[in-house]
Formats: sequence, C-alpha cells, structure tokens
Amino acid sequence: MKRRTVLTGGAALAAGLASGGPAFAGSKPRSGTRDIAYQSWTGTELGAGTTAGTAVENGALVLTEPIGTIDYTDPYGSTAGYEYGQWTSPSVDPGFGLTELISSWNATTPGGSWLQVEMHGPNTGWYVLGRWCADDTALHRTSVGNQADATGTVQVDTFVAASGVTLASWQLRLTLYRPAGSTDAPALRSIGAVASALPSSKPTASAPGAAAGTVLDVPQYSQEIHSGQYPQWDGGGEAWCSPTSTSMVVAYWGTGPTADDYAWVDPSYADPWVDHAARNVYDYRYTGCGNWPFNTAYAARFGGLSGFVTRLRSLAEAELFIQAGIPLVLSASFKKGEIPGLDYGTNGHLMVLAGFAADGSPVLNDPYSADDASVRKAVGRAELESAWLTSSGGTTYVVHDPGTPLPLPPGQPNW
Repeated sequence: MKRRTVLTGGAALAAGLASGGPAFAGSKPRSGTRDIAYQSWTGTELGAGTTAGTAVENGALVLTEPIGTIDYTDPYGSTAGYEYGQWTSPSVDPGFGLTELISSWNATTPGGSWLQVEMHGPNTGWYVLGRWCADDTALHRTSVGNQADATGTVQVDTFVAASGVTLASWQLRLTLYRPAGSTDAPALRSIGAVASALPSSKPTASAPGAAAGTVLDVPQYSQEIHSGQYPQWDGGGEAWCSPTSTSMVVAYWGTGPTADDYAWVDPSYADPWVDHAARNVYDYRYTGCGNWPFNTAYAARFGGLSGFVTRLRSLAEAELFIQAGIPLVLSASFKKGEIPGLDYGTNGHLMVLAGFAADGSPVLNDPYSADDASVRKAVGRAELESAWLTSSGGTTYVVHDPGTPLPLPPGQPNW
C-alpha cells in the first residue's frame, strides 16, 4: 500500500522552510470550507493555450516545428538529444488562494517520445510535476525532487505551498519531446489540474443519497496475489494497490491491455494485466506505483477512455458518479480499526468505490484482499469518508468512456 498522503494546507513544509516568502494575492483557506476547483482543456479547447512549435490538429496537441533541442540525461538511463515544442495554458483563477495543485493528462508517446508537465503561480518559477511516457522502452517516467523553495515544493505529483503561502492563480506548461531528427509523434489529448485549499477541521459526514442500493459490476482483482512479483517495479503485494485499482476500473469499461501487451509477464501469474499496469505506472524516482496522474494517464491508453485526478468534497459527490455509472478510485490512509469492514491500517491506499449498499454504506473493491473473490467489501460510511477527506483531501481517480458523460458539476466545479 505504498502511497504517501499529502499533508494539506502547507503543513508538510512548516518544519523545513521559513515562512514569509513572496507575497501572493489570495485568501487563506476558510474554516470548514473545502475549496476545490478543476480546470481542463480537451481536444479543440487546447487552442486556448499559447503554442510554440506545437499545434492542435485532429483534436490533439502535436509537435509541428520544434523550437529547440536539448540533451536530457535520464537519471535511470542514458543521455540523448531531443527536440521539443511547448504549450502553455491560460492563467486560471480558481476563486480562492490555492495551497495544493495536482495536474493530470491523457497523451500518447510513440517511439522515443515523452512529455513534461510544469506549473507556476504569480511571480513563481516553474515546478516540474512529472516526466512521463506511456511505456519504459525509451525513457524512465519519473517525478522530480529537490524543488523546494520559499513558495512551496512538489511532493511526488502534487504542488504544496509553503506554510502561510497561497497562490491566486496557476498556469500549466506542457513540453512534448521526441528524439532529435526523428518523426516520432507525441500527442496530447487532454490536460488539466485540480487546485484546492482545504481546512484542517474534520469534515461533516454526508447523508446517503440517491445512489444508495446501486453497486456497479466492477471486476475484482487482488493486489496480494502478486506479492513478490517483479521487484524492479516494487514487488507486487502491498505496493500495488494503485495499479490494481486502476486495472479494475479500466476492465469495468471493457478494455485494457491485450494478451500481446502483457506477453512478457510470467505465464504462471494470475491477472497479468495488473503486472502490466504496475510496470507502466511505476515512478522511478518515487520507486513506487502510486503516482496519481501516472495511473490516470495509463488508464487513458485504452479504449478511448479519459482519466483525470481530482478531489471530491464528500461521498455525496461520489454518489453522483455512481449514479452516472462511473466507479471511482479513492486514496486514503487510516488506522487499524478506524473503518468498520476493513481490518488493517495503512499509510496510504487506493481502493475502488464500486457503489453503495441500500443503507448508504460504501461498497469497495479493495485490492488489499487475499484473493480476487474476497475483494468486495461494505464499509462504514462516515469513517471511510472522514479518512479519505482528511488524509488525501478527497483525492480521486475518475476514469470513464466517451459514451458516458460525467455528472453535472457543482457551482465550484471540481470535475
């Protein structure tokens, strides 16, 4: 269950960085208010950004005339030359002073191509949120460390503002790379980010809603049956909650890797598509499979699926997705005995929310189970909701197919 839990409100930096850095407009998080706003650009909407060596063609951002070349040294590989082009998003004012931001994207990176995602705020530098490619044949996908300054830092995949600092706006910068002189054609279909400013107070439990009694038919996969497999990708078992959960929601939509895709997996291993997912979401710096946007980007490789990371305010919001036929992946940490129905504790875990029992209790596909048959579990509603919201800020993977629209968002849209 290797997935760190981001501390909200800049708490993670309080001990290590002096406050009083650059002054930024934007209010402090209001007591009890869960400010969350998501903004994305998909297809032709990418035309709203500023291009340099890139263009929007056939609903995707592609390299056209590269604006330069670099030599990039893969920290886990070798040095090679790449040509590149860029896209910069419009500036986004979320309507509050943000303290955290998570970006996610859907793209293809054929051959030796790859991409980099960065963000900044008013008067800040650019923070690298990830260097990503769909597989590991040409480059090792990775988060980037050692970015802390007086404004904030990046914790694996999440920008976290320093204590006392908020950002009034944000921008993303996307760089597409391909080997110098090649015709490899990376293409970005969608990119976005969720900004948040969350209170330290405990959330109020939500009441069961219209999704009570609705449980989606999500396939059941256990991470534990993979224990000890492929140590180079963190060895299965407790480390593979995220790729196992991602595999479940991908399979729910009737798609996923083919037998040829996972032909490299030991034929004695059950559910080889989970091994495929683990290899292809693995973050080589984090040395784990729990990088949130790497998982949603992986899901979007299959069957025209779209995937993104956001934060939800309550299980009442999650019920809207279940009503729409969309299972979710939730990130949470909790102590043993804290959540009725779960007999363990974890510093960070991913689970599929498959639906709700008639009494409103969440029904999970929990990969931390002895075998596939024991994955389905009903758990305490208030306790799960509290653990999820307080530990990860309600962080959620949303994966859906093009024929299934998202529910209508709230007034402060977080999807």
